[in-house]
Amino acid sequence: MRENTLRKIWARGEAVVNGWLAIPSAFSAEVMAHQGFDSLVVDMQHGVVDYQVAVTMLQAISTTDVVPMARVPWNDPARLMKILDAGVYGVICPMINTREEAEALVRHCKYPPRGHRSWGPVRASIYAGADYGDHANDDIVVMPMIETAEAMKNLDEILSVPGVYGVYVGPSDLSLALGLKPRLD
Repeated sequence: MRENTLRKIWARGEAVVNGWLAIPSAFSAEVMAHQGFDSLVVDMQHGVVDYQVAVTMLQAISTTDVVPMARVPWNDPARLMKILDAGVYGVICPMINTREEAEALVRHCKYPPRGHRSWGPVRASIYAGADYGDHANDDIVVMPMIETAEAMKNLDEILSVPGVYGVYVGPSDLSLALGLKPRLD
């Protein structure tokens, strides 16, 4: 299986440099993949990227060693499984507020017996290799988004869920939740 270098970088105690893709274009993804990022996230939540365009963007990223990730629109098993089947090595999921929601997110992303992800790595096995199924449970990065006061209150519990590798802070929604005005910069 193609290595998920994010886990290797984190194991050394180093920071990952990540880029964000909101323009629905394989060419822009390809250009970004050649800029020295460790990973790129295809934004399927607030951008205008749909599944079919996301796949072409993942194909463009796969011409490099950059780790492909996606931010999904919601903690929906169907969407999570489909984008994982397309070959992302990590998912960022919005509005995870409790340990139970984080546990459900992890289950959606893991094959049995650790989860209930359905078998069908249509593109993932092409991108990652024929042994994808042997390693996916250990190599896929699952990151809940922390965007509410409730999530902040439950942060330690969310981080203690086996299979959660870290969190992504959603600064705009967190600002709103804390009574502040969100800013795009």
